[in-house]
Amino acid sequence: MVDGKVTPSDITPSPQLLTVKLVIFGLTVSSSWGNGHATLWRGLCRSLHLAGHRVVFFERDTPFYRADRDLTAPTWGDLHLFEKWDEVLPEARAQLADADVAIVSSYCPDALAAAEVIADADVPLRVFYDLDTPVTLERVRAGEEVDYIGPRGLADYDLVLSYTGGQALDELQSLLGARRVAPLYGFVDPEAHFPVAPTQEWRSDLSYLGTFAEDRQAMLENLFIEPARRMPDRRFLIGGSQYPADFPWTKNVFFVRHVEPARHPAFFCSSRLTLNVTRRAMRASGHCPSGRLFEAAACGVPLLSDPWAGLDRFFHIGAEILVANNAEDVVAALELSDAELHRIAGHARERVLAEHTAAHRVKELERLFAQAKSLTTHRVAAMSGGH
Repeated sequence: MVDGKVTPSDITPSPQLLTVKLVIFGLTVSSSWGNGHATLWRGLCRSLHLAGHRVVFFERDTPFYRADRDLTAPTWGDLHLFEKWDEVLPEARAQLADADVAIVSSYCPDALAAAEVIADADVPLRVFYDLDTPVTLERVRAGEEVDYIGPRGLADYDLVLSYTGGQALDELQSLLGARRVAPLYGFVDPEAHFPVAPTQEWRSDLSYLGTFAEDRQAMLENLFIEPARRMPDRRFLIGGSQYPADFPWTKNVFFVRHVEPARHPAFFCSSRLTLNVTRRAMRASGHCPSGRLFEAAACGVPLLSDPWAGLDRFFHIGAEILVANNAEDVVAALELSDAELHRIAGHARERVLAEHTAAHRVKELERLFAQAKSLTTHRVAAMSGGH
């Protein structure tokens, strides 16, 4: 570990971590509508459960997610939905009383209240997981208030996990006071994402799955809409929520309002090639792979992405993923043979299943938790004069 930043060499050898109870305060795990958190939490919680750990998840029951909830009774642990923090506070305290690890995530609407309760409960390991690190840091640099981070920044957490690596890890320390940081990248749950038969309704030459975001609209028009205009005989498909009425649709661009996680494999596998477009802050930061990349790869679908720093850390460019800087690159990718695209997809699937599954991330978590808990115990002993 260098200056509080955990490196891969730090987490390779690690103490054995016994079964732990994790209490999580997050944005949502019950609804995949308009957010990328739910699918990730489901895969992670399921793999934690399979590894023998106990998971308790607290989520505010907001109307926005309630209307499109697609998970109500998880098999991997306990889900507590609540409308007001005061109503669930006794239960939160009860669950934290014997918890080994407490996690607060970015965009959790009750993050500050949860952090206070965690401190009062004296949980052995307090963790913050920023699933939106580039956005968090962009707002901090601009002097904007970040609802899920209090005036002390991240200094009160024993470990800060980041969905983004690279320079972002240094900034979590320098700008927000994190004492110990480590990346916990996106991943895929192979039990949920795997090759399936294509569906006729979703057949396409190029697909894109993602919630509408103004800050990636220019890139989406460049890499999706413009190629559609140039290739009117090809079929293009967008799946996602919150697209505005003035979106620049063309006659050969089709739309699915929302694709629930259970149907992601069918969506991906019905396309000849699928596109990833990174949000502005994440592209600027780099080292921030979208979970959609791993999902599509696990489904055996060829990947096309906009470029960003660190992409080659996760995929071998040209052999496992294609990169497009402009519409010409997209057209060229679509003109590749089926055999070539199949070869690229096969290599990507092998890479993801070998390195980027939820089970792999749980192993990383176990190592990080064991090390952080050990270091925290030593720090407390030193402060109290122990040895």
